[in-house]
Order: sequence, then C-alpha cells, then structure tokens
Amino acid sequence: MSGIIGKKVGMTSIFDESGKNIPCTVIEAGPCVVTQVRSVDTDGYAAVQLAYGEKKEKNTSAPLKGHFQKAGTTPKRKLVEFKTFEDEKALGDTVTVEIFSAGDFVDVVGTSKGKGFQGVVKRHGFGGVGMQTHGQHNRLRAPGSLGASSWPSRVFKGMRMAGQTGNVRVKVQNLEVVKVFAEQNLLVVKGSIPGAKGSFVIVDK
Repeated sequence: MSGIIGKKVGMTSIFDESGKNIPCTVIEAGPCVVTQVRSVDTDGYAAVQLAYGEKKEKNTSAPLKGHFQKAGTTPKRKLVEFKTFEDEKALGDTVTVEIFSAGDFVDVVGTSKGKGFQGVVKRHGFGGVGMQTHGQHNRLRAPGSLGASSWPSRVFKGMRMAGQTGNVRVKVQNLEVVKVFAEQNLLVVKGSIPGAKGSFVIVDK
C-alpha cells in the first residue's frame, strides 16, 4: 500500500465531462522524504517512514536532528510509516503526488475538528426542541432517562451521553482522485475529508 503525507487546503468543486458539479477537497501532498526503511531482519516488520513539512532546527530535538541528517534532509514536522510500499525505496528518496493518477481510489486519515464538550443533541442527534426526547417535560435538550431502577442500579457502559466531541482520528475510505497537479503538489479528491484547513492528513492508495 503506497501513501503520502499532506495538508488539507480546502474544498472546491469541479465540473466533469457530463456537466455534473462534483464537490472536491484539495490536498497539498508531499513531496515527502524517506527518512527510514524498516526491514524484517532488523525491526521485525517491513515499512517505509516518510517525513513531511519543514520544521525549524531550534525546535527539533537532538536525536531527531541526527535522524534527519542520516537521511540527508532538513528537520520535518510529520513522520508516518507505510507498510508494504509498492516500489522499493531507499533512504533519502522523495515521494510525490505522481504515485497517484486520476481515477484511483484512496483512503484519507485525519483528525476531525474538535468541538469541545457537547450535549446529546449535538453529539448524538437526539430530538431536542420540537422532537422532545423522552423522560422530561421542561428540559428540551436533556438526555432523559438513562438507566433502570432496582436492577442493574447503574448506567450501562456505552450509553450515548454528553461529552468530548471531535478531535479524534477518522478514516474516510474509497475517495476517488479527480485530478493530480504534479507541479503544484496538489491532489484533488471527490468528497470531504476530516480535519480543519491546514491540518495534516495521510493519503493511502
């Protein structure tokens, strides 16, 4: 499985040949540098480590400085390992968006937008005002009854309740690559991907 690290630029729309308007997300993907090649003999598994995004040297720890120097590159912000890379890669090689082509289907991994502590209406889509949830008469956005009485005398694990919303790792699968702009390092995929503008994403082929 080949892949690349990128950054979410934002959304746009493109007209296809039949005139249909397709909502798309633009990803600035790569160029990524191979900073480590793991093998079964030395590490117990095979993988290729890619690095992306410039980072100031003063903000980089000494061990990481040596790690990047060994690969012959400047300090990077994001490191990700990809298992079973299609082509064989050596230390210091560069991976660009040219590994993708229009019509490919990719999986995109990102961190969803954090929305803080939210109630059950926003977090789980409970009825709320108008479609009043069960168990109350004057608290229209409250969750209502949560558990039984004498047995089990507790609230079951996994009940849908208020809590931290967003800011979790999300994978969106089978997004079609609409266009690849190799010179600008841009990848245009059909549909939406997790995360805010400027956040890091991982694109798996």
